[in-house]
Amino acid sequence: MVICDGNSLPVAIHVGSASPHEVTLVETTLAQRLTKAAPVRLVADRAYDSDPLDAKLAAQGIDLISPHRRNRVRPKTQDGRKLRRYHKRWKVERLNAWLQNYRKLVTRYEYNLANFVGFVHLACILILLRWF
Repeated sequence: MVICDGNSLPVAIHVGSASPHEVTLVETTLAQRLTKAAPVRLVADRAYDSDPLDAKLAAQGIDLISPHRRNRVRPKTQDGRKLRRYHKRWKVERLNAWLQNYRKLVTRYEYNLANFVGFVHLACILILLRWF
């Protein structure tokens, strides 16, 4: 899981198992952020359309922006004006593309999780150094 800022620079990184749904990993990823201030908005894809997650993030002062799933039964909570920010989601995809430039991250060769997380942090440091 990766959270980035408006310039596609990494803000928070969390490595977890592939079996739990991404919605359950959002809070742990936010807890491991590298900045002091929490993000004001969190732009995510349709998989994050969850009313309990929206309520938890709203309690922390974070505005969740994600389009509703097509099979949503409950009434809509996102309006069109708020969803205009969803079009900037390409910035997250750009960070993912930058991380995939490092071969050790694309295919996890490391058996130990701490080694893999170290390589992820090293790649983020290199991305930050390239930016500044």
